[in-house]
Amino acid sequence: MPEDTPAPVRIGIIGCGQIAQSHLSNYAKIPEATVVACADIKPEAADTTAKTFGIPNVYYTAEEMLRRDDLDAIDVCLHNNLHLPGTVAALKSGRHVYCEKPMAGSYRDAVTMLETAKASGKKLHIQLAGLYNDETRAAKELIDAGALGDIYHARSTGHRRRGRPYVDGYGKPAFVQKQNSGGGALYDMGVYHISEMLYLLGNPQVERVTGKTYQKIRMDEARRASAGYSVEELGMGFVRFAGDLSLDIIEAWAIHLDAMEGSCVVGSEGGIRLKPFGFFRSYGDLDVNGTADLSAANYRWRKLRSDDGDTDSRGSSQRHWVAVLQGKAELLPTAEIALNTMLISEAIYLSQQYGREVTADEVREASASKAIPL
Repeated sequence: MPEDTPAPVRIGIIGCGQIAQSHLSNYAKIPEATVVACADIKPEAADTTAKTFGIPNVYYTAEEMLRRDDLDAIDVCLHNNLHLPGTVAALKSGRHVYCEKPMAGSYRDAVTMLETAKASGKKLHIQLAGLYNDETRAAKELIDAGALGDIYHARSTGHRRRGRPYVDGYGKPAFVQKQNSGGGALYDMGVYHISEMLYLLGNPQVERVTGKTYQKIRMDEARRASAGYSVEELGMGFVRFAGDLSLDIIEAWAIHLDAMEGSCVVGSEGGIRLKPFGFFRSYGDLDVNGTADLSAANYRWRKLRSDDGDTDSRGSSQRHWVAVLQGKAELLPTAEIALNTMLISEAIYLSQQYGREVTADEVREASASKAIPL
């Protein structure tokens, strides 16, 4: 290895369930990363994962794995309410942490995670895959160029016709149990779309939120009972930010509609819709609807904005993470964006509970830890 080539990042995985398989498949495509250890309290899950991905060291507790002295970073692949204990333990062991979304099972726990990262001097990166989509990156370029003028509103949308975990045929019951997941559609998929909008808006300060959640569509009753289904399938909200800025949200795990228009951002001079990508402006009496060649943009991002001419440090969440740890890129503020996403999501739940609009301060005061010990 040439002297100026950074050593591969040595990673340990906590949790060997469904999401870990996705993380590990992604690391396998990143030669700058090496997964050297994995841990799971279920020995069969740890053993099978190690065999599948060629991981040389297997542990049955996170604590045991964290005693190693050769790990640069820890990837937390646990259920939402285990994110805090997994992340805090890894940070306090002196490792940087990459954590699956949502940031935690509650806003209070997410705050603790970020505070611990700052106190430890270690990096905390949250898996917000939408920030690396071609559509989101193209929108950011237009916004940064001033093409939208004074931005005043955005919309966050997510659609599944019928895609509730477990009760609609995939995943495990823990995904729909509030005691494990903390929430449903908003925490599972809404986090991607809300965080995209917050990123494009500059992560503004939340002032007030009103929201409503539903669980109305029929499901197999035996499946409902065995799952202990206790989360929402549809979440909606309206957010007022500081600075005359607003956001509306609709996120569906299950809804009787064939589609929803993609998330969008609008300003005084133009607007953007993410999927399908569109850019809209008016010139005098002429309304112009435009699109962009995103594959060509992706090629140039990869070829022209990289160290080696073929690796884009914004190509994916994990590629960005590895590039940051090797000193090739500055970390996007994913923890801060994820924390604000948690605040908005929990505000929607609190608004549903109170039957009225709530302030950001009310959420901060009401939020309680939902963490489950490792």
